[in-house]
Amino acid sequence: VVYPPSGSRFGGVGGEKPPFVVFAHGGPTGRVPMVHDLEIAYFTSRGLGVVDVNYGGSTGFGRPYRERLREQWGVVDVEDCVAAAKAVADEGIADGARLAIRGGSAGGWTAAAALAFTDVFACATIMYPVLDLVAFRTGETHDFESQYLESLVGPWPQTEDRYRERSPINAPEKFTAPFLLLQGLEDEVCPPAATARFVERIDEVGGPAHEYVAFEGEQHGFRRKETIVTALEKELALYGKVFGFTPS
Repeated sequence: VVYPPSGSRFGGVGGEKPPFVVFAHGGPTGRVPMVHDLEIAYFTSRGLGVVDVNYGGSTGFGRPYRERLREQWGVVDVEDCVAAAKAVADEGIADGARLAIRGGSAGGWTAAAALAFTDVFACATIMYPVLDLVAFRTGETHDFESQYLESLVGPWPQTEDRYRERSPINAPEKFTAPFLLLQGLEDEVCPPAATARFVERIDEVGGPAHEYVAFEGEQHGFRRKETIVTALEKELALYGKVFGFTPS
């Protein structure tokens, strides 16, 4: 679903071909409906376009489409987000040199994997993500989702190598573009321990410019007004710095 920029009413990009932000939804077998979303409007009103991607695995397009993600998480979702980004650039809607990706939870996983394993995006916003498949599969999440990766990645431990190879936490040297990392400190689905380990590994290899912001009292998905405001303002600041405009 493509949301062209509606102008630069509130400061931001203006005059040139606009940057675009790819939104990767959570789930990962969720979906994004075509609705008036004020979070999307926050960016489009500042001159950034948004493309909201129902990547392979998304619900609502039939069983075969949903099953495209079986054992392909970190592959199909990334490829589809890349394809959407390239499409808006190829069609002349977006500036192909100014593309970003963002997502939370499973979408945070897709954003991190896209930044690590492709060269399409100039930056990313990664929120309360899955970063370490091995840790997620072996106890670092709650019971409800503890077996989810059996279908998304493969049977454990038979496909352990696949779990390790696809995990962004194991490829810190592949991160070359700036990113913003946002995490709730009371998150039981994607605990902050994995996020902290990821930041340590990025720092160890002298990775790209990045900002890690941890929020006290926040769980999986941000709920407090002050957190939501801070998160959006920091995200816009990242895009302003990378894409060359002054955020309002």
